[in-house]
Amino acid sequence: MKPQNGLNYGLILAALGVVYGDIGTSPLYALRESFHTSHLPLTSTNVLGVLSLIFWALIIVISIKYLLFILRADNRGEGGMLALSALVNPRAPSTRRLWLLLMLGLFGTALLYGDGMITPAISVLSAIEGLKIVTPVFEPYVLPITVAILIGLFAAQSHGTAAVGRIFGPVMLLWFFVIAALGVRSIVGEPAVLAAVNPMHAVHFFLHNGWAGFFVLGSVFLVITGGEALYADMGHFGRAPIRAAWFGLVLPALVLNYFGQGALLLRDPSAVESPFYRLAPEWGLLPLVVLATCATVIASQALISGAFSITMQAVQLGYAPRVFIEHTSSHQRGQIYVPLVNWGLMFACIGLVIGFRSSSNLAAAYGVGVTTDMVITTMLFFFVIRKRWKWSLPVALLFAAVYLFIDLAFWGANIVKVPHGGWFPLVVALLIFTLFSTWRTGRRILSDRLEQHSRPLREFIQDIARTNPPRVPGTAVFMFRNLNAVPPALLQNLRHNQVLHERVVILCVQTAEIAHVPPSDRVELNRPGDNLYTIQINYGFTDEPNIPEALRLAAEKGLPYDPERTTFFLGRENLIASHVPGMAIWRERLFAWMSRNARSAPMFFQIPPERAVELGTQIEL
Repeated sequence: MKPQNGLNYGLILAALGVVYGDIGTSPLYALRESFHTSHLPLTSTNVLGVLSLIFWALIIVISIKYLLFILRADNRGEGGMLALSALVNPRAPSTRRLWLLLMLGLFGTALLYGDGMITPAISVLSAIEGLKIVTPVFEPYVLPITVAILIGLFAAQSHGTAAVGRIFGPVMLLWFFVIAALGVRSIVGEPAVLAAVNPMHAVHFFLHNGWAGFFVLGSVFLVITGGEALYADMGHFGRAPIRAAWFGLVLPALVLNYFGQGALLLRDPSAVESPFYRLAPEWGLLPLVVLATCATVIASQALISGAFSITMQAVQLGYAPRVFIEHTSSHQRGQIYVPLVNWGLMFACIGLVIGFRSSSNLAAAYGVGVTTDMVITTMLFFFVIRKRWKWSLPVALLFAAVYLFIDLAFWGANIVKVPHGGWFPLVVALLIFTLFSTWRTGRRILSDRLEQHSRPLREFIQDIARTNPPRVPGTAVFMFRNLNAVPPALLQNLRHNQVLHERVVILCVQTAEIAHVPPSDRVELNRPGDNLYTIQINYGFTDEPNIPEALRLAAEKGLPYDPERTTFFLGRENLIASHVPGMAIWRERLFAWMSRNARSAPMFFQIPPERAVELGTQIEL
């Protein structure tokens, strides 16, 4: 049901469950870590100072930067690092500058995988640690229970999130009301804590604590770690429901809970070991642990689904090899399951839980990757507002300078975590970035090598007209990257079989740097020769390739197409690393290995296996 202001209450509720799971569960550990890691005394000045930093971080970074500005940088409704990278003006004055910006975006995307590994681990572990507050008897079972929940969470992914997703919103709605109520209950006993909204308390905190106060920003940053999720999930819900959920419920609930924890610390400094759970009355502690566990599982689900979506986009844009992607819902776009990513995340999460053993230790690994992502987002956003939105240079520079100052302050405070676990998301990002960039460069080199073995299409048409080879009934479809050249598979077929099919189609699949391509713009059909057709099929980076369906669209534009009399010829390259100029030898071997293990083209493009013929070609890289 839509109210008169045009907002959809169903989408607002769904956004609560998916978008705000990560940032909404930060109260479990954020304020605690601000004092744990810094060992600052729990004085009134320090408590109010940290609360003031938390409050203004939520306002300046999340409310203003992301909700008011970044969400406007949509790529046909889609958000996220890849979408933002695609918005960077391709007509930049320097090709090197464009390449650097795209690489920054790619590295930022790779960092999200590290976030997807740490978030489920720290969120679920911090929730289960509440059992130790209920009774110390549970302490030996915290890690086993956490691991069991994570295994169950990842094992359930193959069934899809559509059914479970329907309860995400109501559960998170209950969560935000509960944490707000707990905060109010505590604030009533210490209303002086509300003075923390005055930013001068943050200023006094820095003046009083010096460098120790600066490094507290590394823990304060934990309250805004879900900022990137707001942008990445924009395509699922739209900016209006995301903004309405934030300003209408999430922000007030978070502020009230953090201030409630601060009020508790002013009354009882010993509660610093677990200020979130100490807010609850004794009778409500166990139900709160159960609710927190549900909330953290939901937060984890959002990050896992995000990793699936990023992988699909990377494959579509040519940054990753074809992998098995299962669509778990026939009604809702975006409900996908990627087994390789799922099990990789599961083993990483379990390894993190066993290796770090507590949410406090895991907090040392959290933040480095996300702060780096936020710095990259600000840098890319500068080029969007300057080139796309035509902001004046002074205004664009002022905006970027202010937020780079803030982002770099958080980044500098987090970088000291690198020796204590912050290296983990950076290593993960570096490995994934190496795979992505190697695949992208390798495909470009392979394309160049294949074109060296092909012939211009115009010459081929002339030769066919002159030699008039025998024709056999049916349609042959040859997939190739260049519609102005002859696919090597077509030359091989003609050389070995000495025949051509009655109709020959050269087909090229292009992924545009936009989220979706409407069916009306999906197919471009040309007829350069007698019974020879060229087709370019255009997809967005969130569209699912389906070649038979695209050929049916081509039939509406004049292509004679009978699925039962069509054969698809695809090239399968046997890649050999060599010292020919291109990539380093180790990257050539890595690319060859990735290519061998990629999902087969017929399965990826949904080509019926019985209609597909693969012809091998040996290529030196």
